Amino acid sequence: MKNKVKSGIFGLCIGDALGVPVEFKKRENLKLSPVTGYLEYRSWNQPKGTWSDDSSLTLCLAEELTKGYHLEKIGESFVKWVKYGHWTAHGKLFDIGGTTRHSIARLIKGESAKFSGNIFEEDNGNGSLMRILPLAFYLSNEENIDTIYQTIKEVSSITHGHFRSVFACLIYIIFAIELLKDKSKKEAYFNTQKIALEYAEKQGFNLKEIELFDRILKNEISEYPEDEIKSSGYVLHSLEASFWCFLNSENYSEAVLKAVNLGEDTDTTGAITGGIAGIYYGFKNIPQEWINELVRKKDIEKLCEKLEKKLM
Repeated sequence: MKNKVKSGIFGLCIGDALGVPVEFKKRENLKLSPVTGYLEYRSWNQPKGTWSDDSSLTLCLAEELTKGYHLEKIGESFVKWVKYGHWTAHGKLFDIGGTTRHSIARLIKGESAKFSGNIFEEDNGNGSLMRILPLAFYLSNEENIDTIYQTIKEVSSITHGHFRSVFACLIYIIFAIELLKDKSKKEAYFNTQKIALEYAEKQGFNLKEIELFDRILKNEISEYPEDEIKSSGYVLHSLEASFWCFLNSENYSEAVLKAVNLGEDTDTTGAITGGIAGIYYGFKNIPQEWINELVRKKDIEKLCEKLEKKLM
């Protein structure tokens, strides 16, 4: 686990920060003027190296896992983020998705984190997938797939309780765990397909839902042409785009810049891709300049060290 936590979490935060200034930009515009490093202001009027809600909620989860696994405490941490700017880049929240906002409003009113998440089909944005990565470190030695699934389901469902969001998080975490075991990209991807499909069959999950994941689980997502990879805020698009960028790159920079330059939900595609790319390529493969200019880098580093220590 040494440095894997750091490389994954820094990988995510940097991917997020690269995407923040160009969020909502169209792919065709970014093709004309691609992102090659940190930009400032633009979409959210934030200084360079600023990360968004993706990193904030990831860091909230990571911090709580340094104390053990307590679902209600994770929910309380999300409330502190909304109310007091806890784990924000500059002490103030500037971006929050609708489903996440409604769910945390329920927590603020006293609802349990077990029941706070939205559960309807239209609530399948990428708001739980973008923050789920710390569970890969926490669950990396867990051999019981039921335990892995139930933990992911609980943490996703604080905000996103529909099966589609939960299953997307499961696929992502299985893949991240395989990468933590130092598997090659191909082997990690093949194992992820096998584990997820076998578990879905064993559990008798809704076949119509599982079929939505065919491009990732039954085909080779990396072989699709770029114009068939979407990068909206829909959870399935984000999962496909992150796998596609990661599998079609040779280093960390290429993976995250590919993700950001897909356009639309640039910070989240960058974050989700950056998490797995960071784990796989390692901390030394992340450009030093990007690490140096990341907002609150020392705080993030301390948190990573604390979580590594807890999990060793």
